[in-house]
Amino acid sequence: MDNRTTSEDKPVQRSKSFSFKTQKEVCTSCEKTVYPMERLVANNQIFHNTCFCCKHCNAKLSLGSYAALAGEFYCKPHFQQLFKSKGNYDEGFGRKQHKELWQSKDAESITKTA
Repeated sequence: MDNRTTSEDKPVQRSKSFSFKTQKEVCTSCEKTVYPMERLVANNQIFHNTCFCCKHCNAKLSLGSYAALAGEFYCKPHFQQLFKSKGNYDEGFGRKQHKELWQSKDAESITKTA
């Protein structure tokens, strides 16, 4: 008699190194899947090459031609222009000035001590 087991008797084991369970990366701008050949990473955010644009003028940016502030990306000329228009990063970029935040905190501390 033949004591060899047939291939039907024991289950086939697959190698775990060949699993294709990769996490899909999503573009920060358009929220679509980013494939490795079109992937660009700036400030730990992932973009398509075509989606990495200036917030002010929508010009295509590269890793050497951008400036970032508060998670928003600008071309260097517009970053400088917006800074120079008001003389600080808050007003030029449409945010509340820090001195207003300090004044509100000072007013709160005065009312607590009184």
